[in-house]
Amino acid sequence: MGKDYYAILGVGKDASNEELKKAYRKLALKWHPDRNKDNTEAADKKFKDISEAYEALSDKDKRHIYDQYGEEGLKGGAPPGGGGFPGGGFPGGGGTTFSFSSGGPGSGGFGGFNPSNPEDIFAQLFGGGLSGMGGRGQGAQFMDVDNGMGGMGGMGGMGGFGHGGGHGNNISARRPQEVTRPLACTLEELYNGCTKKLKVTRRTRSAAGNITPSEKVLQVNVKPGWKAGTKIRFNKEGDNMGHGAQDIVFVVEEKPHSVFKRDGDDLKVDVTLTLDEALCGFKKPLQLLSGKSIFVSNSNSVVQPGQT
Repeated sequence: MGKDYYAILGVGKDASNEELKKAYRKLALKWHPDRNKDNTEAADKKFKDISEAYEALSDKDKRHIYDQYGEEGLKGGAPPGGGGFPGGGFPGGGGTTFSFSSGGPGSGGFGGFNPSNPEDIFAQLFGGGLSGMGGRGQGAQFMDVDNGMGGMGGMGGMGGFGHGGGHGNNISARRPQEVTRPLACTLEELYNGCTKKLKVTRRTRSAAGNITPSEKVLQVNVKPGWKAGTKIRFNKEGDNMGHGAQDIVFVVEEKPHSVFKRDGDDLKVDVTLTLDEALCGFKKPLQLLSGKSIFVSNSNSVVQPGQT
């Protein structure tokens, strides 16, 4: 049985984002490994579970899928529902199949949830320090250049801890050597390939202790056929707070699609039929991700609900 994210955070299933954030902050402070030196292993596991639960439930798309299919469905992609890619699907894929039902159209698929580094989540919400202590830095910041989107969240590790005040609980030694963030892609982008440009604002600490920000645009060439979980690494492009520059790792996530659900190298699509169409036959147009239109038809047999 999968994890109960609501129980982990101690909130109800109708919890608002503010309630989720409040619960996360309270539990993360309690279970951070650096505050549990006598029980680091158990605290580390608890800390990871808390971060994973918050990251999943604070994102409306992930939360929707989790509420429907649980942890397994969220991490493995929504359960199969019917359909496939044109001409054999994604590169290396099989043929095209369809699922027929008397319900509404499919709500789109999800490519699998890969939890971020829990220290990154912590840095984002606490500004780089335990209980607000330490520096203000949250690590390298990212912006989608092509879409003009705002910052994608703190990308760095715990470089801000213990900086600018000499407070206790210094965690800079725990700074991860790589930082990860999701790279959201549509099914069209994963089918056709695309180029994504992301502006990175990284921080570098000098020998004198001064921190200097700098900007750089990283280019990700998304190749046709990439799946959720594909990792793209940029060596030594992250923050350097005196312990060596971090690697930046993007992990591909599939955005939900309004029509298709991905299943490996195939796509599945639900086709809504009337009773007459199910009994007597039908012919319906379907636009593929390539832009080409085909017809889905059946006139040889009675279609049952859920039939593929």
